[in-house]
Amino acid sequence: MRGVTVAPGAHDDAPPLLDDLMPWSVAPLRFGRSWIVAPDARTLRARWARLVAAEGAERDALFRPSRARTPASAVAALPGQRTGTVRWAREPGPCPEPVRVARGPFDEQWLLPDHRLIDTARPELWRVAGEPQLFAVEQGYVPGAAGPALLVTAALPEGRSPAGRPGRIRPLFRRPGGREPNLAPGLLDALGERYGHEVDALEWLAWTVAAARPSPAGCRVPLPEDPAVWAAGVELGRELLDIQVRGAVSGTKPRLPGGRRPYVRAAVPARPTAMTYEAGDEALCLDGGRVSPVPAEAWEFAVGGVRVLEQWFAQRTAAAEPGSLDAIGPAAWPQEWTSELLDLITVLALLGAREPERAALAAELERAALAAEPEGATGPAAALRAAGVLPPPSASRRPASVLDHQEEGPEGQFMLL
Repeated sequence: MRGVTVAPGAHDDAPPLLDDLMPWSVAPLRFGRSWIVAPDARTLRARWARLVAAEGAERDALFRPSRARTPASAVAALPGQRTGTVRWAREPGPCPEPVRVARGPFDEQWLLPDHRLIDTARPELWRVAGEPQLFAVEQGYVPGAAGPALLVTAALPEGRSPAGRPGRIRPLFRRPGGREPNLAPGLLDALGERYGHEVDALEWLAWTVAAARPSPAGCRVPLPEDPAVWAAGVELGRELLDIQVRGAVSGTKPRLPGGRRPYVRAAVPARPTAMTYEAGDEALCLDGGRVSPVPAEAWEFAVGGVRVLEQWFAQRTAAAEPGSLDAIGPAAWPQEWTSELLDLITVLALLGAREPERAALAAELERAALAAEPEGATGPAAALRAAGVLPPPSASRRPASVLDHQEEGPEGQFMLL
C-alpha cells in the first residue's frame, strides 16, 4: 500500500507489489466536466461551437465551473498540445483538435485537450505519451470481482475503474521515445540472471499482464523460479498485451478466425435503448439491431465486476440533462460506433478465450509457491531485497525531468521545468 513502509523481511513470502516494481505511478485524471469527452470528435466540435456562441450567464452555466476550473482560470498548456493559455473567458480561441483517450476499460473516446477545461489533467503523463509508450492501468481492488487486475493501453488513460474504485496509471517508460523503463533500478538485470537471458521492459510487461493478481494492498506480481514457467507466461502475456492494445505492438489488428467473426445481422436503430444477449444464438441485441456471433466470453467479460460491453453501451446512450452541452450528440447511432462495437467484441472474445490459460498459469504459480514454503525457500520479494532491487529509491517514484522542449505557461509565459 502506498505510503506504508514495510520492514525488511515482512511478507517476503508474498509476491512483490507492482507499486514497488513499477515505482512511478500517477492517480487517475479528473476531467471535471463530462462535456469535454465524447465517443466521437464531431460532437466535441459541436459542443465547443455552442459554448463559444453563448454569452454571459448562459456561457458560464454551460461551461460548468468547478473549484479547479472556471472560465477565468489561468493555466499552462498541456505538453504536446497547441491550445490557448489566455484565460478562456477572454479568448477561447479555435476549437482544440480532439485527441484519443482511454475513457474506461477498452473504451477509446475523444477529449478536448485544453488545460483550461480539465480539472486535473496530469501533465506528467502527457509529457511521456506517444509511441512507443504504453500505460499499465491498475484496476481498483473489488473483493470477489471477476476480471483482470491490470489493463494496458497505448492511448492516454483516464484511469478510473468502472466500479468507482481508484486505481493507478503506470507508464512503461519514464521519458519520451521509450527511454528509461519505469522499473525498479536493477530489476531487469536481476530477472535476466534469474531466467538466463536478457529481459527488456516489454517482456516484463507481458509477464505482468499474464501473471498480476489483485490484492487489498494493490497488484502483486509472482516471479517463478522455473525459467520455463516464465517463458510460457511471457508468451501468453505478449498475446494478451497485443490484443489489449489492438495490435499496436505487433502491427497486426486482432481478428477472430473465419466463421467466428461478428457481423451485423440487423441494423442498429437510430436510438437504441437497451443491450441484451441471447446465449442460444450468440446474438447481441441493441433493441432491433442484432450482431452475431458474439461468444459468451465476450458478453461476460468484466472489469471490476462490471461487464465491459454493457458499460461501453451505457457511455453512448445515457440520458443527458436537457439544454446542457452533454445533450449535444449524434442525431442517430453513427456507423463508426457499430464498427467500434465489432472491434470491441473481437478483443473481448479473444481475451476471454485465453482466460483459461491465464487461470492455469495463476494456479501453477500458486502451487509452486505452496510447494516452496515447507522448504524455507527464499520468496521473490526477499530475493529482490537481497539483490538491492527493493525497496526502490524514492527518486524512482517521481517523474523524470523532461527538459527537451519549452512549454507555454499561463498567459503565454514560458514554464521552467
